[in-house]
Amino acid sequence: MKNYTLVILAAGMGSRYGGTKQLDAVSENGETIMDFSLFDAVKAGFTKIVFIVRKDILEEVKTDFGVKLKGIVDVEYVVQETTNVPGRFKDNARQKPWGTGHALLVAKDVIKENFCVINADDFYGQDAFETIMSFLREADEKTTNFAMVGYPIYNTLSDNGSVSRGETFVDENNKLKQIIERTSISKQADKIAYKTEEGVEATISKDTLVSLNFWGFTPLFLDHLETEFNVFLEENSQELKTEFFLPFVVDSLIQNNQAEVEVLSTDASWMGVTYKEDKDIVVAKVKELIDQSFYPSKLW
Repeated sequence: MKNYTLVILAAGMGSRYGGTKQLDAVSENGETIMDFSLFDAVKAGFTKIVFIVRKDILEEVKTDFGVKLKGIVDVEYVVQETTNVPGRFKDNARQKPWGTGHALLVAKDVIKENFCVINADDFYGQDAFETIMSFLREADEKTTNFAMVGYPIYNTLSDNGSVSRGETFVDENNKLKQIIERTSISKQADKIAYKTEEGVEATISKDTLVSLNFWGFTPLFLDHLETEFNVFLEENSQELKTEFFLPFVVDSLIQNNQAEVEVLSTDASWMGVTYKEDKDIVVAKVKELIDQSFYPSKLW
């Protein structure tokens, strides 16, 4: 039987949320958003889980999820630290993590098969995991044919502040042509607005598909990721805040004709907690899903 790995990016600082949101309960039984993603992933057929965490939450994650997942799937824990860089770049007073691309890279040695990457604090829905698993089962491990699950931007916004999203541009065959990070996105009356790099307000269609870091990769992606990170560090090793984002690497590979990325659609509804005030909405929706028997009252 082939193995499939789910990589969970759980090392975020939660600065806008005001706490460790990846460990914050959203159900009456104390389950987190991660619990629901894990439940959906196991149901879809994933056989290994890789948690990428900060050092200060490692033991808590191990204690909680190690017990829940024991005997169900294989589990690995990887710590993302700012010092996880090649020796010649280590002379840096940086405190802020290097970003999602670096987070995945530190797990390179424990990922041996086709894999999916998700954020710990995004609720993606069962159909999304089944959709990406269908892709991973068919994907040749020795190719750079990748996939991304896209969500309509309107369903990914917060009523409590602005967010950042990767706007996707696709061709007639649903292949990703370009992905551009949009920042300061917010609902404004009958439109969705964001700020351009020049600080000018622009609008975006509510049906535009965006990336929420739900990726399907073959192991070859990790080699490209390592190469791109070294290029990034050549220019930014002394920066204290500049981050190495996963979508930037994907876009670079596409523009250089080194990879092909299929954009997959899903019927699943996304939920997330960018701000503390978002939590009540997620808690209510999770309760509704449990009441409607989409999930059991106790996951594990």
